[in-house]
Amino acid sequence: MTTIKDIAKRLGVSISTVSKGLNGASDISDELKQMVLDTAVEMGYSTKRSRKENYRKLAIFIENMDYQSIDDFGYDIVLGFKQNAYRHHYDVEIVPVTSTLQAEEKYDTYLLKKQYSGAFLVGFALHDEWLKQLETTTMPTVLLDNFISENPNVCYIGTDSNEGISMAVKYLHNLGHENIAFLNGSPNSKVSDDRQDAFERSMENCGLTPKKELMAHGYYVAESAKYHVPGFLSSGASAIICGNDLIASGVIDECKLRGFNVPEDISVIGFDDIPLASTTEPSLTTIRQERNELGRCAYVALNSLVHHIPISTTTLRPKLIIRDSSCPCSKKK
Repeated sequence: MTTIKDIAKRLGVSISTVSKGLNGASDISDELKQMVLDTAVEMGYSTKRSRKENYRKLAIFIENMDYQSIDDFGYDIVLGFKQNAYRHHYDVEIVPVTSTLQAEEKYDTYLLKKQYSGAFLVGFALHDEWLKQLETTTMPTVLLDNFISENPNVCYIGTDSNEGISMAVKYLHNLGHENIAFLNGSPNSKVSDDRQDAFERSMENCGLTPKKELMAHGYYVAESAKYHVPGFLSSGASAIICGNDLIASGVIDECKLRGFNVPEDISVIGFDDIPLASTTEPSLTTIRQERNELGRCAYVALNSLVHHIPISTTTLRPKLIIRDSSCPCSKKK
């Protein structure tokens, strides 16, 4: 096990200087502090305090995701993680993350400096600086809906997008729909890429042609609908599958504004089954993610990584929830 003495020897500085660097003392330079932290991470050092059973701390890093209200997508994920972690005597700190923080702080040294045993990352995009650093991280890390290959310290947790989108396409096809549109979420997202591939593959498996004019990327917000729904309607879509329930709620409103009845004129399907889905008018057919279980499983995966069990992926099954926003196709072929 690496000690402070080992780090001091590597850097050619005193043990007290290393101690000051690890504890953020003000009487050494920021450059030297960073050098001490970088070297400590490289050598696999962990503080005595973070190794104690009665002092174990995990971080949930959140970017671009709402989580504080019970109606927010991230609420149940965070709750499930915290419930499982507390049961096993971990403290959990929630840390909102910005691009500025990622530019100013290296991922591994930030965890070491804050004495976190590991972290769960929620809402990150593929181009984020910290995601690039995860290719070589030595810190136990679990990612929601993102994957880093060939690093045994990093694990993926998510819902099977292929199965979920396939359920939606098959269900609509069985209702007689052929011109099915797909309004996806944000680009530069692994889950968006996975769902796009799943949609095109599922359409082809049903003997249908995925049409370019009936596919688009928006963002995971209701306002995305107004930019793409008019084109879908003019291209003859009889159903629209959406990247999440927020997008779907916007699609329903946009269809109504343009004189189309849901589901008589056009069926709409969401993804997630957040509380909003049962309160839209009409209520939303959607693909349910068990978000509390995602959080609980994220803790299990992270705790496994902390104890040197190299989990790669944990994937939960989705469920089709049929409500009032879908019905048999009324349009003639």
